[in-house]
Amino acid sequence: MAVAADVRDEGQVATMFGAVTDRFGAIDVLVNNAGVLHHQMRFAEMGVDRWHEVFAVNVIGTMLCAREAVRSMSTERGGDGGAIVNVSSAAATLGSPGEYIDYAATKGAIDTLTIGLAKEVATEGIRVNAVRPGVIETDIHAAGGEPDRVARVAPSVPMQRGGMPEEVAEVIMWLASPAASYVTGALVDCSGGR
Repeated sequence: MAVAADVRDEGQVATMFGAVTDRFGAIDVLVNNAGVLHHQMRFAEMGVDRWHEVFAVNVIGTMLCAREAVRSMSTERGGDGGAIVNVSSAAATLGSPGEYIDYAATKGAIDTLTIGLAKEVATEGIRVNAVRPGVIETDIHAAGGEPDRVARVAPSVPMQRGGMPEEVAEVIMWLASPAASYVTGALVDCSGGR
């Protein structure tokens, strides 16, 4: 079932979660994957409107969805527990100078959210982890103004290539699965060693 929602909007997020729980019951897994970035530029050239949008989608949207998932999953609230997997980025540690410092800052916030929330809900049957993809073959690079960015950056990756979305998905699936039952608060790099 697909439900459209703007993750920046608290009401739309609540409606989306309501539609899912009405149809399927309690939430078992949340993958927080909504994210945006803007054209590459130096920090001094960025405007506050850009920052508001990037933080609203990447941070506030993730927090809203995580909150709704906790409300559904928490054993203290009658739920059966579950797993939250946040999609962060290697940018959280690399900083993305000259390109996307604002995006990198949002992913640093996601790392902090992951660690704090994991500790807060660990006794409520909820595991919270994050995957930090590196340079991955997706359309997000075109949105940033450089569709061939993966080819340009690949030589700086120890594995000498960009990653594929399927490789990131495998990490997400593992973190969401019972195979990772003793993993929480982890930030798993999927970045070819970068």
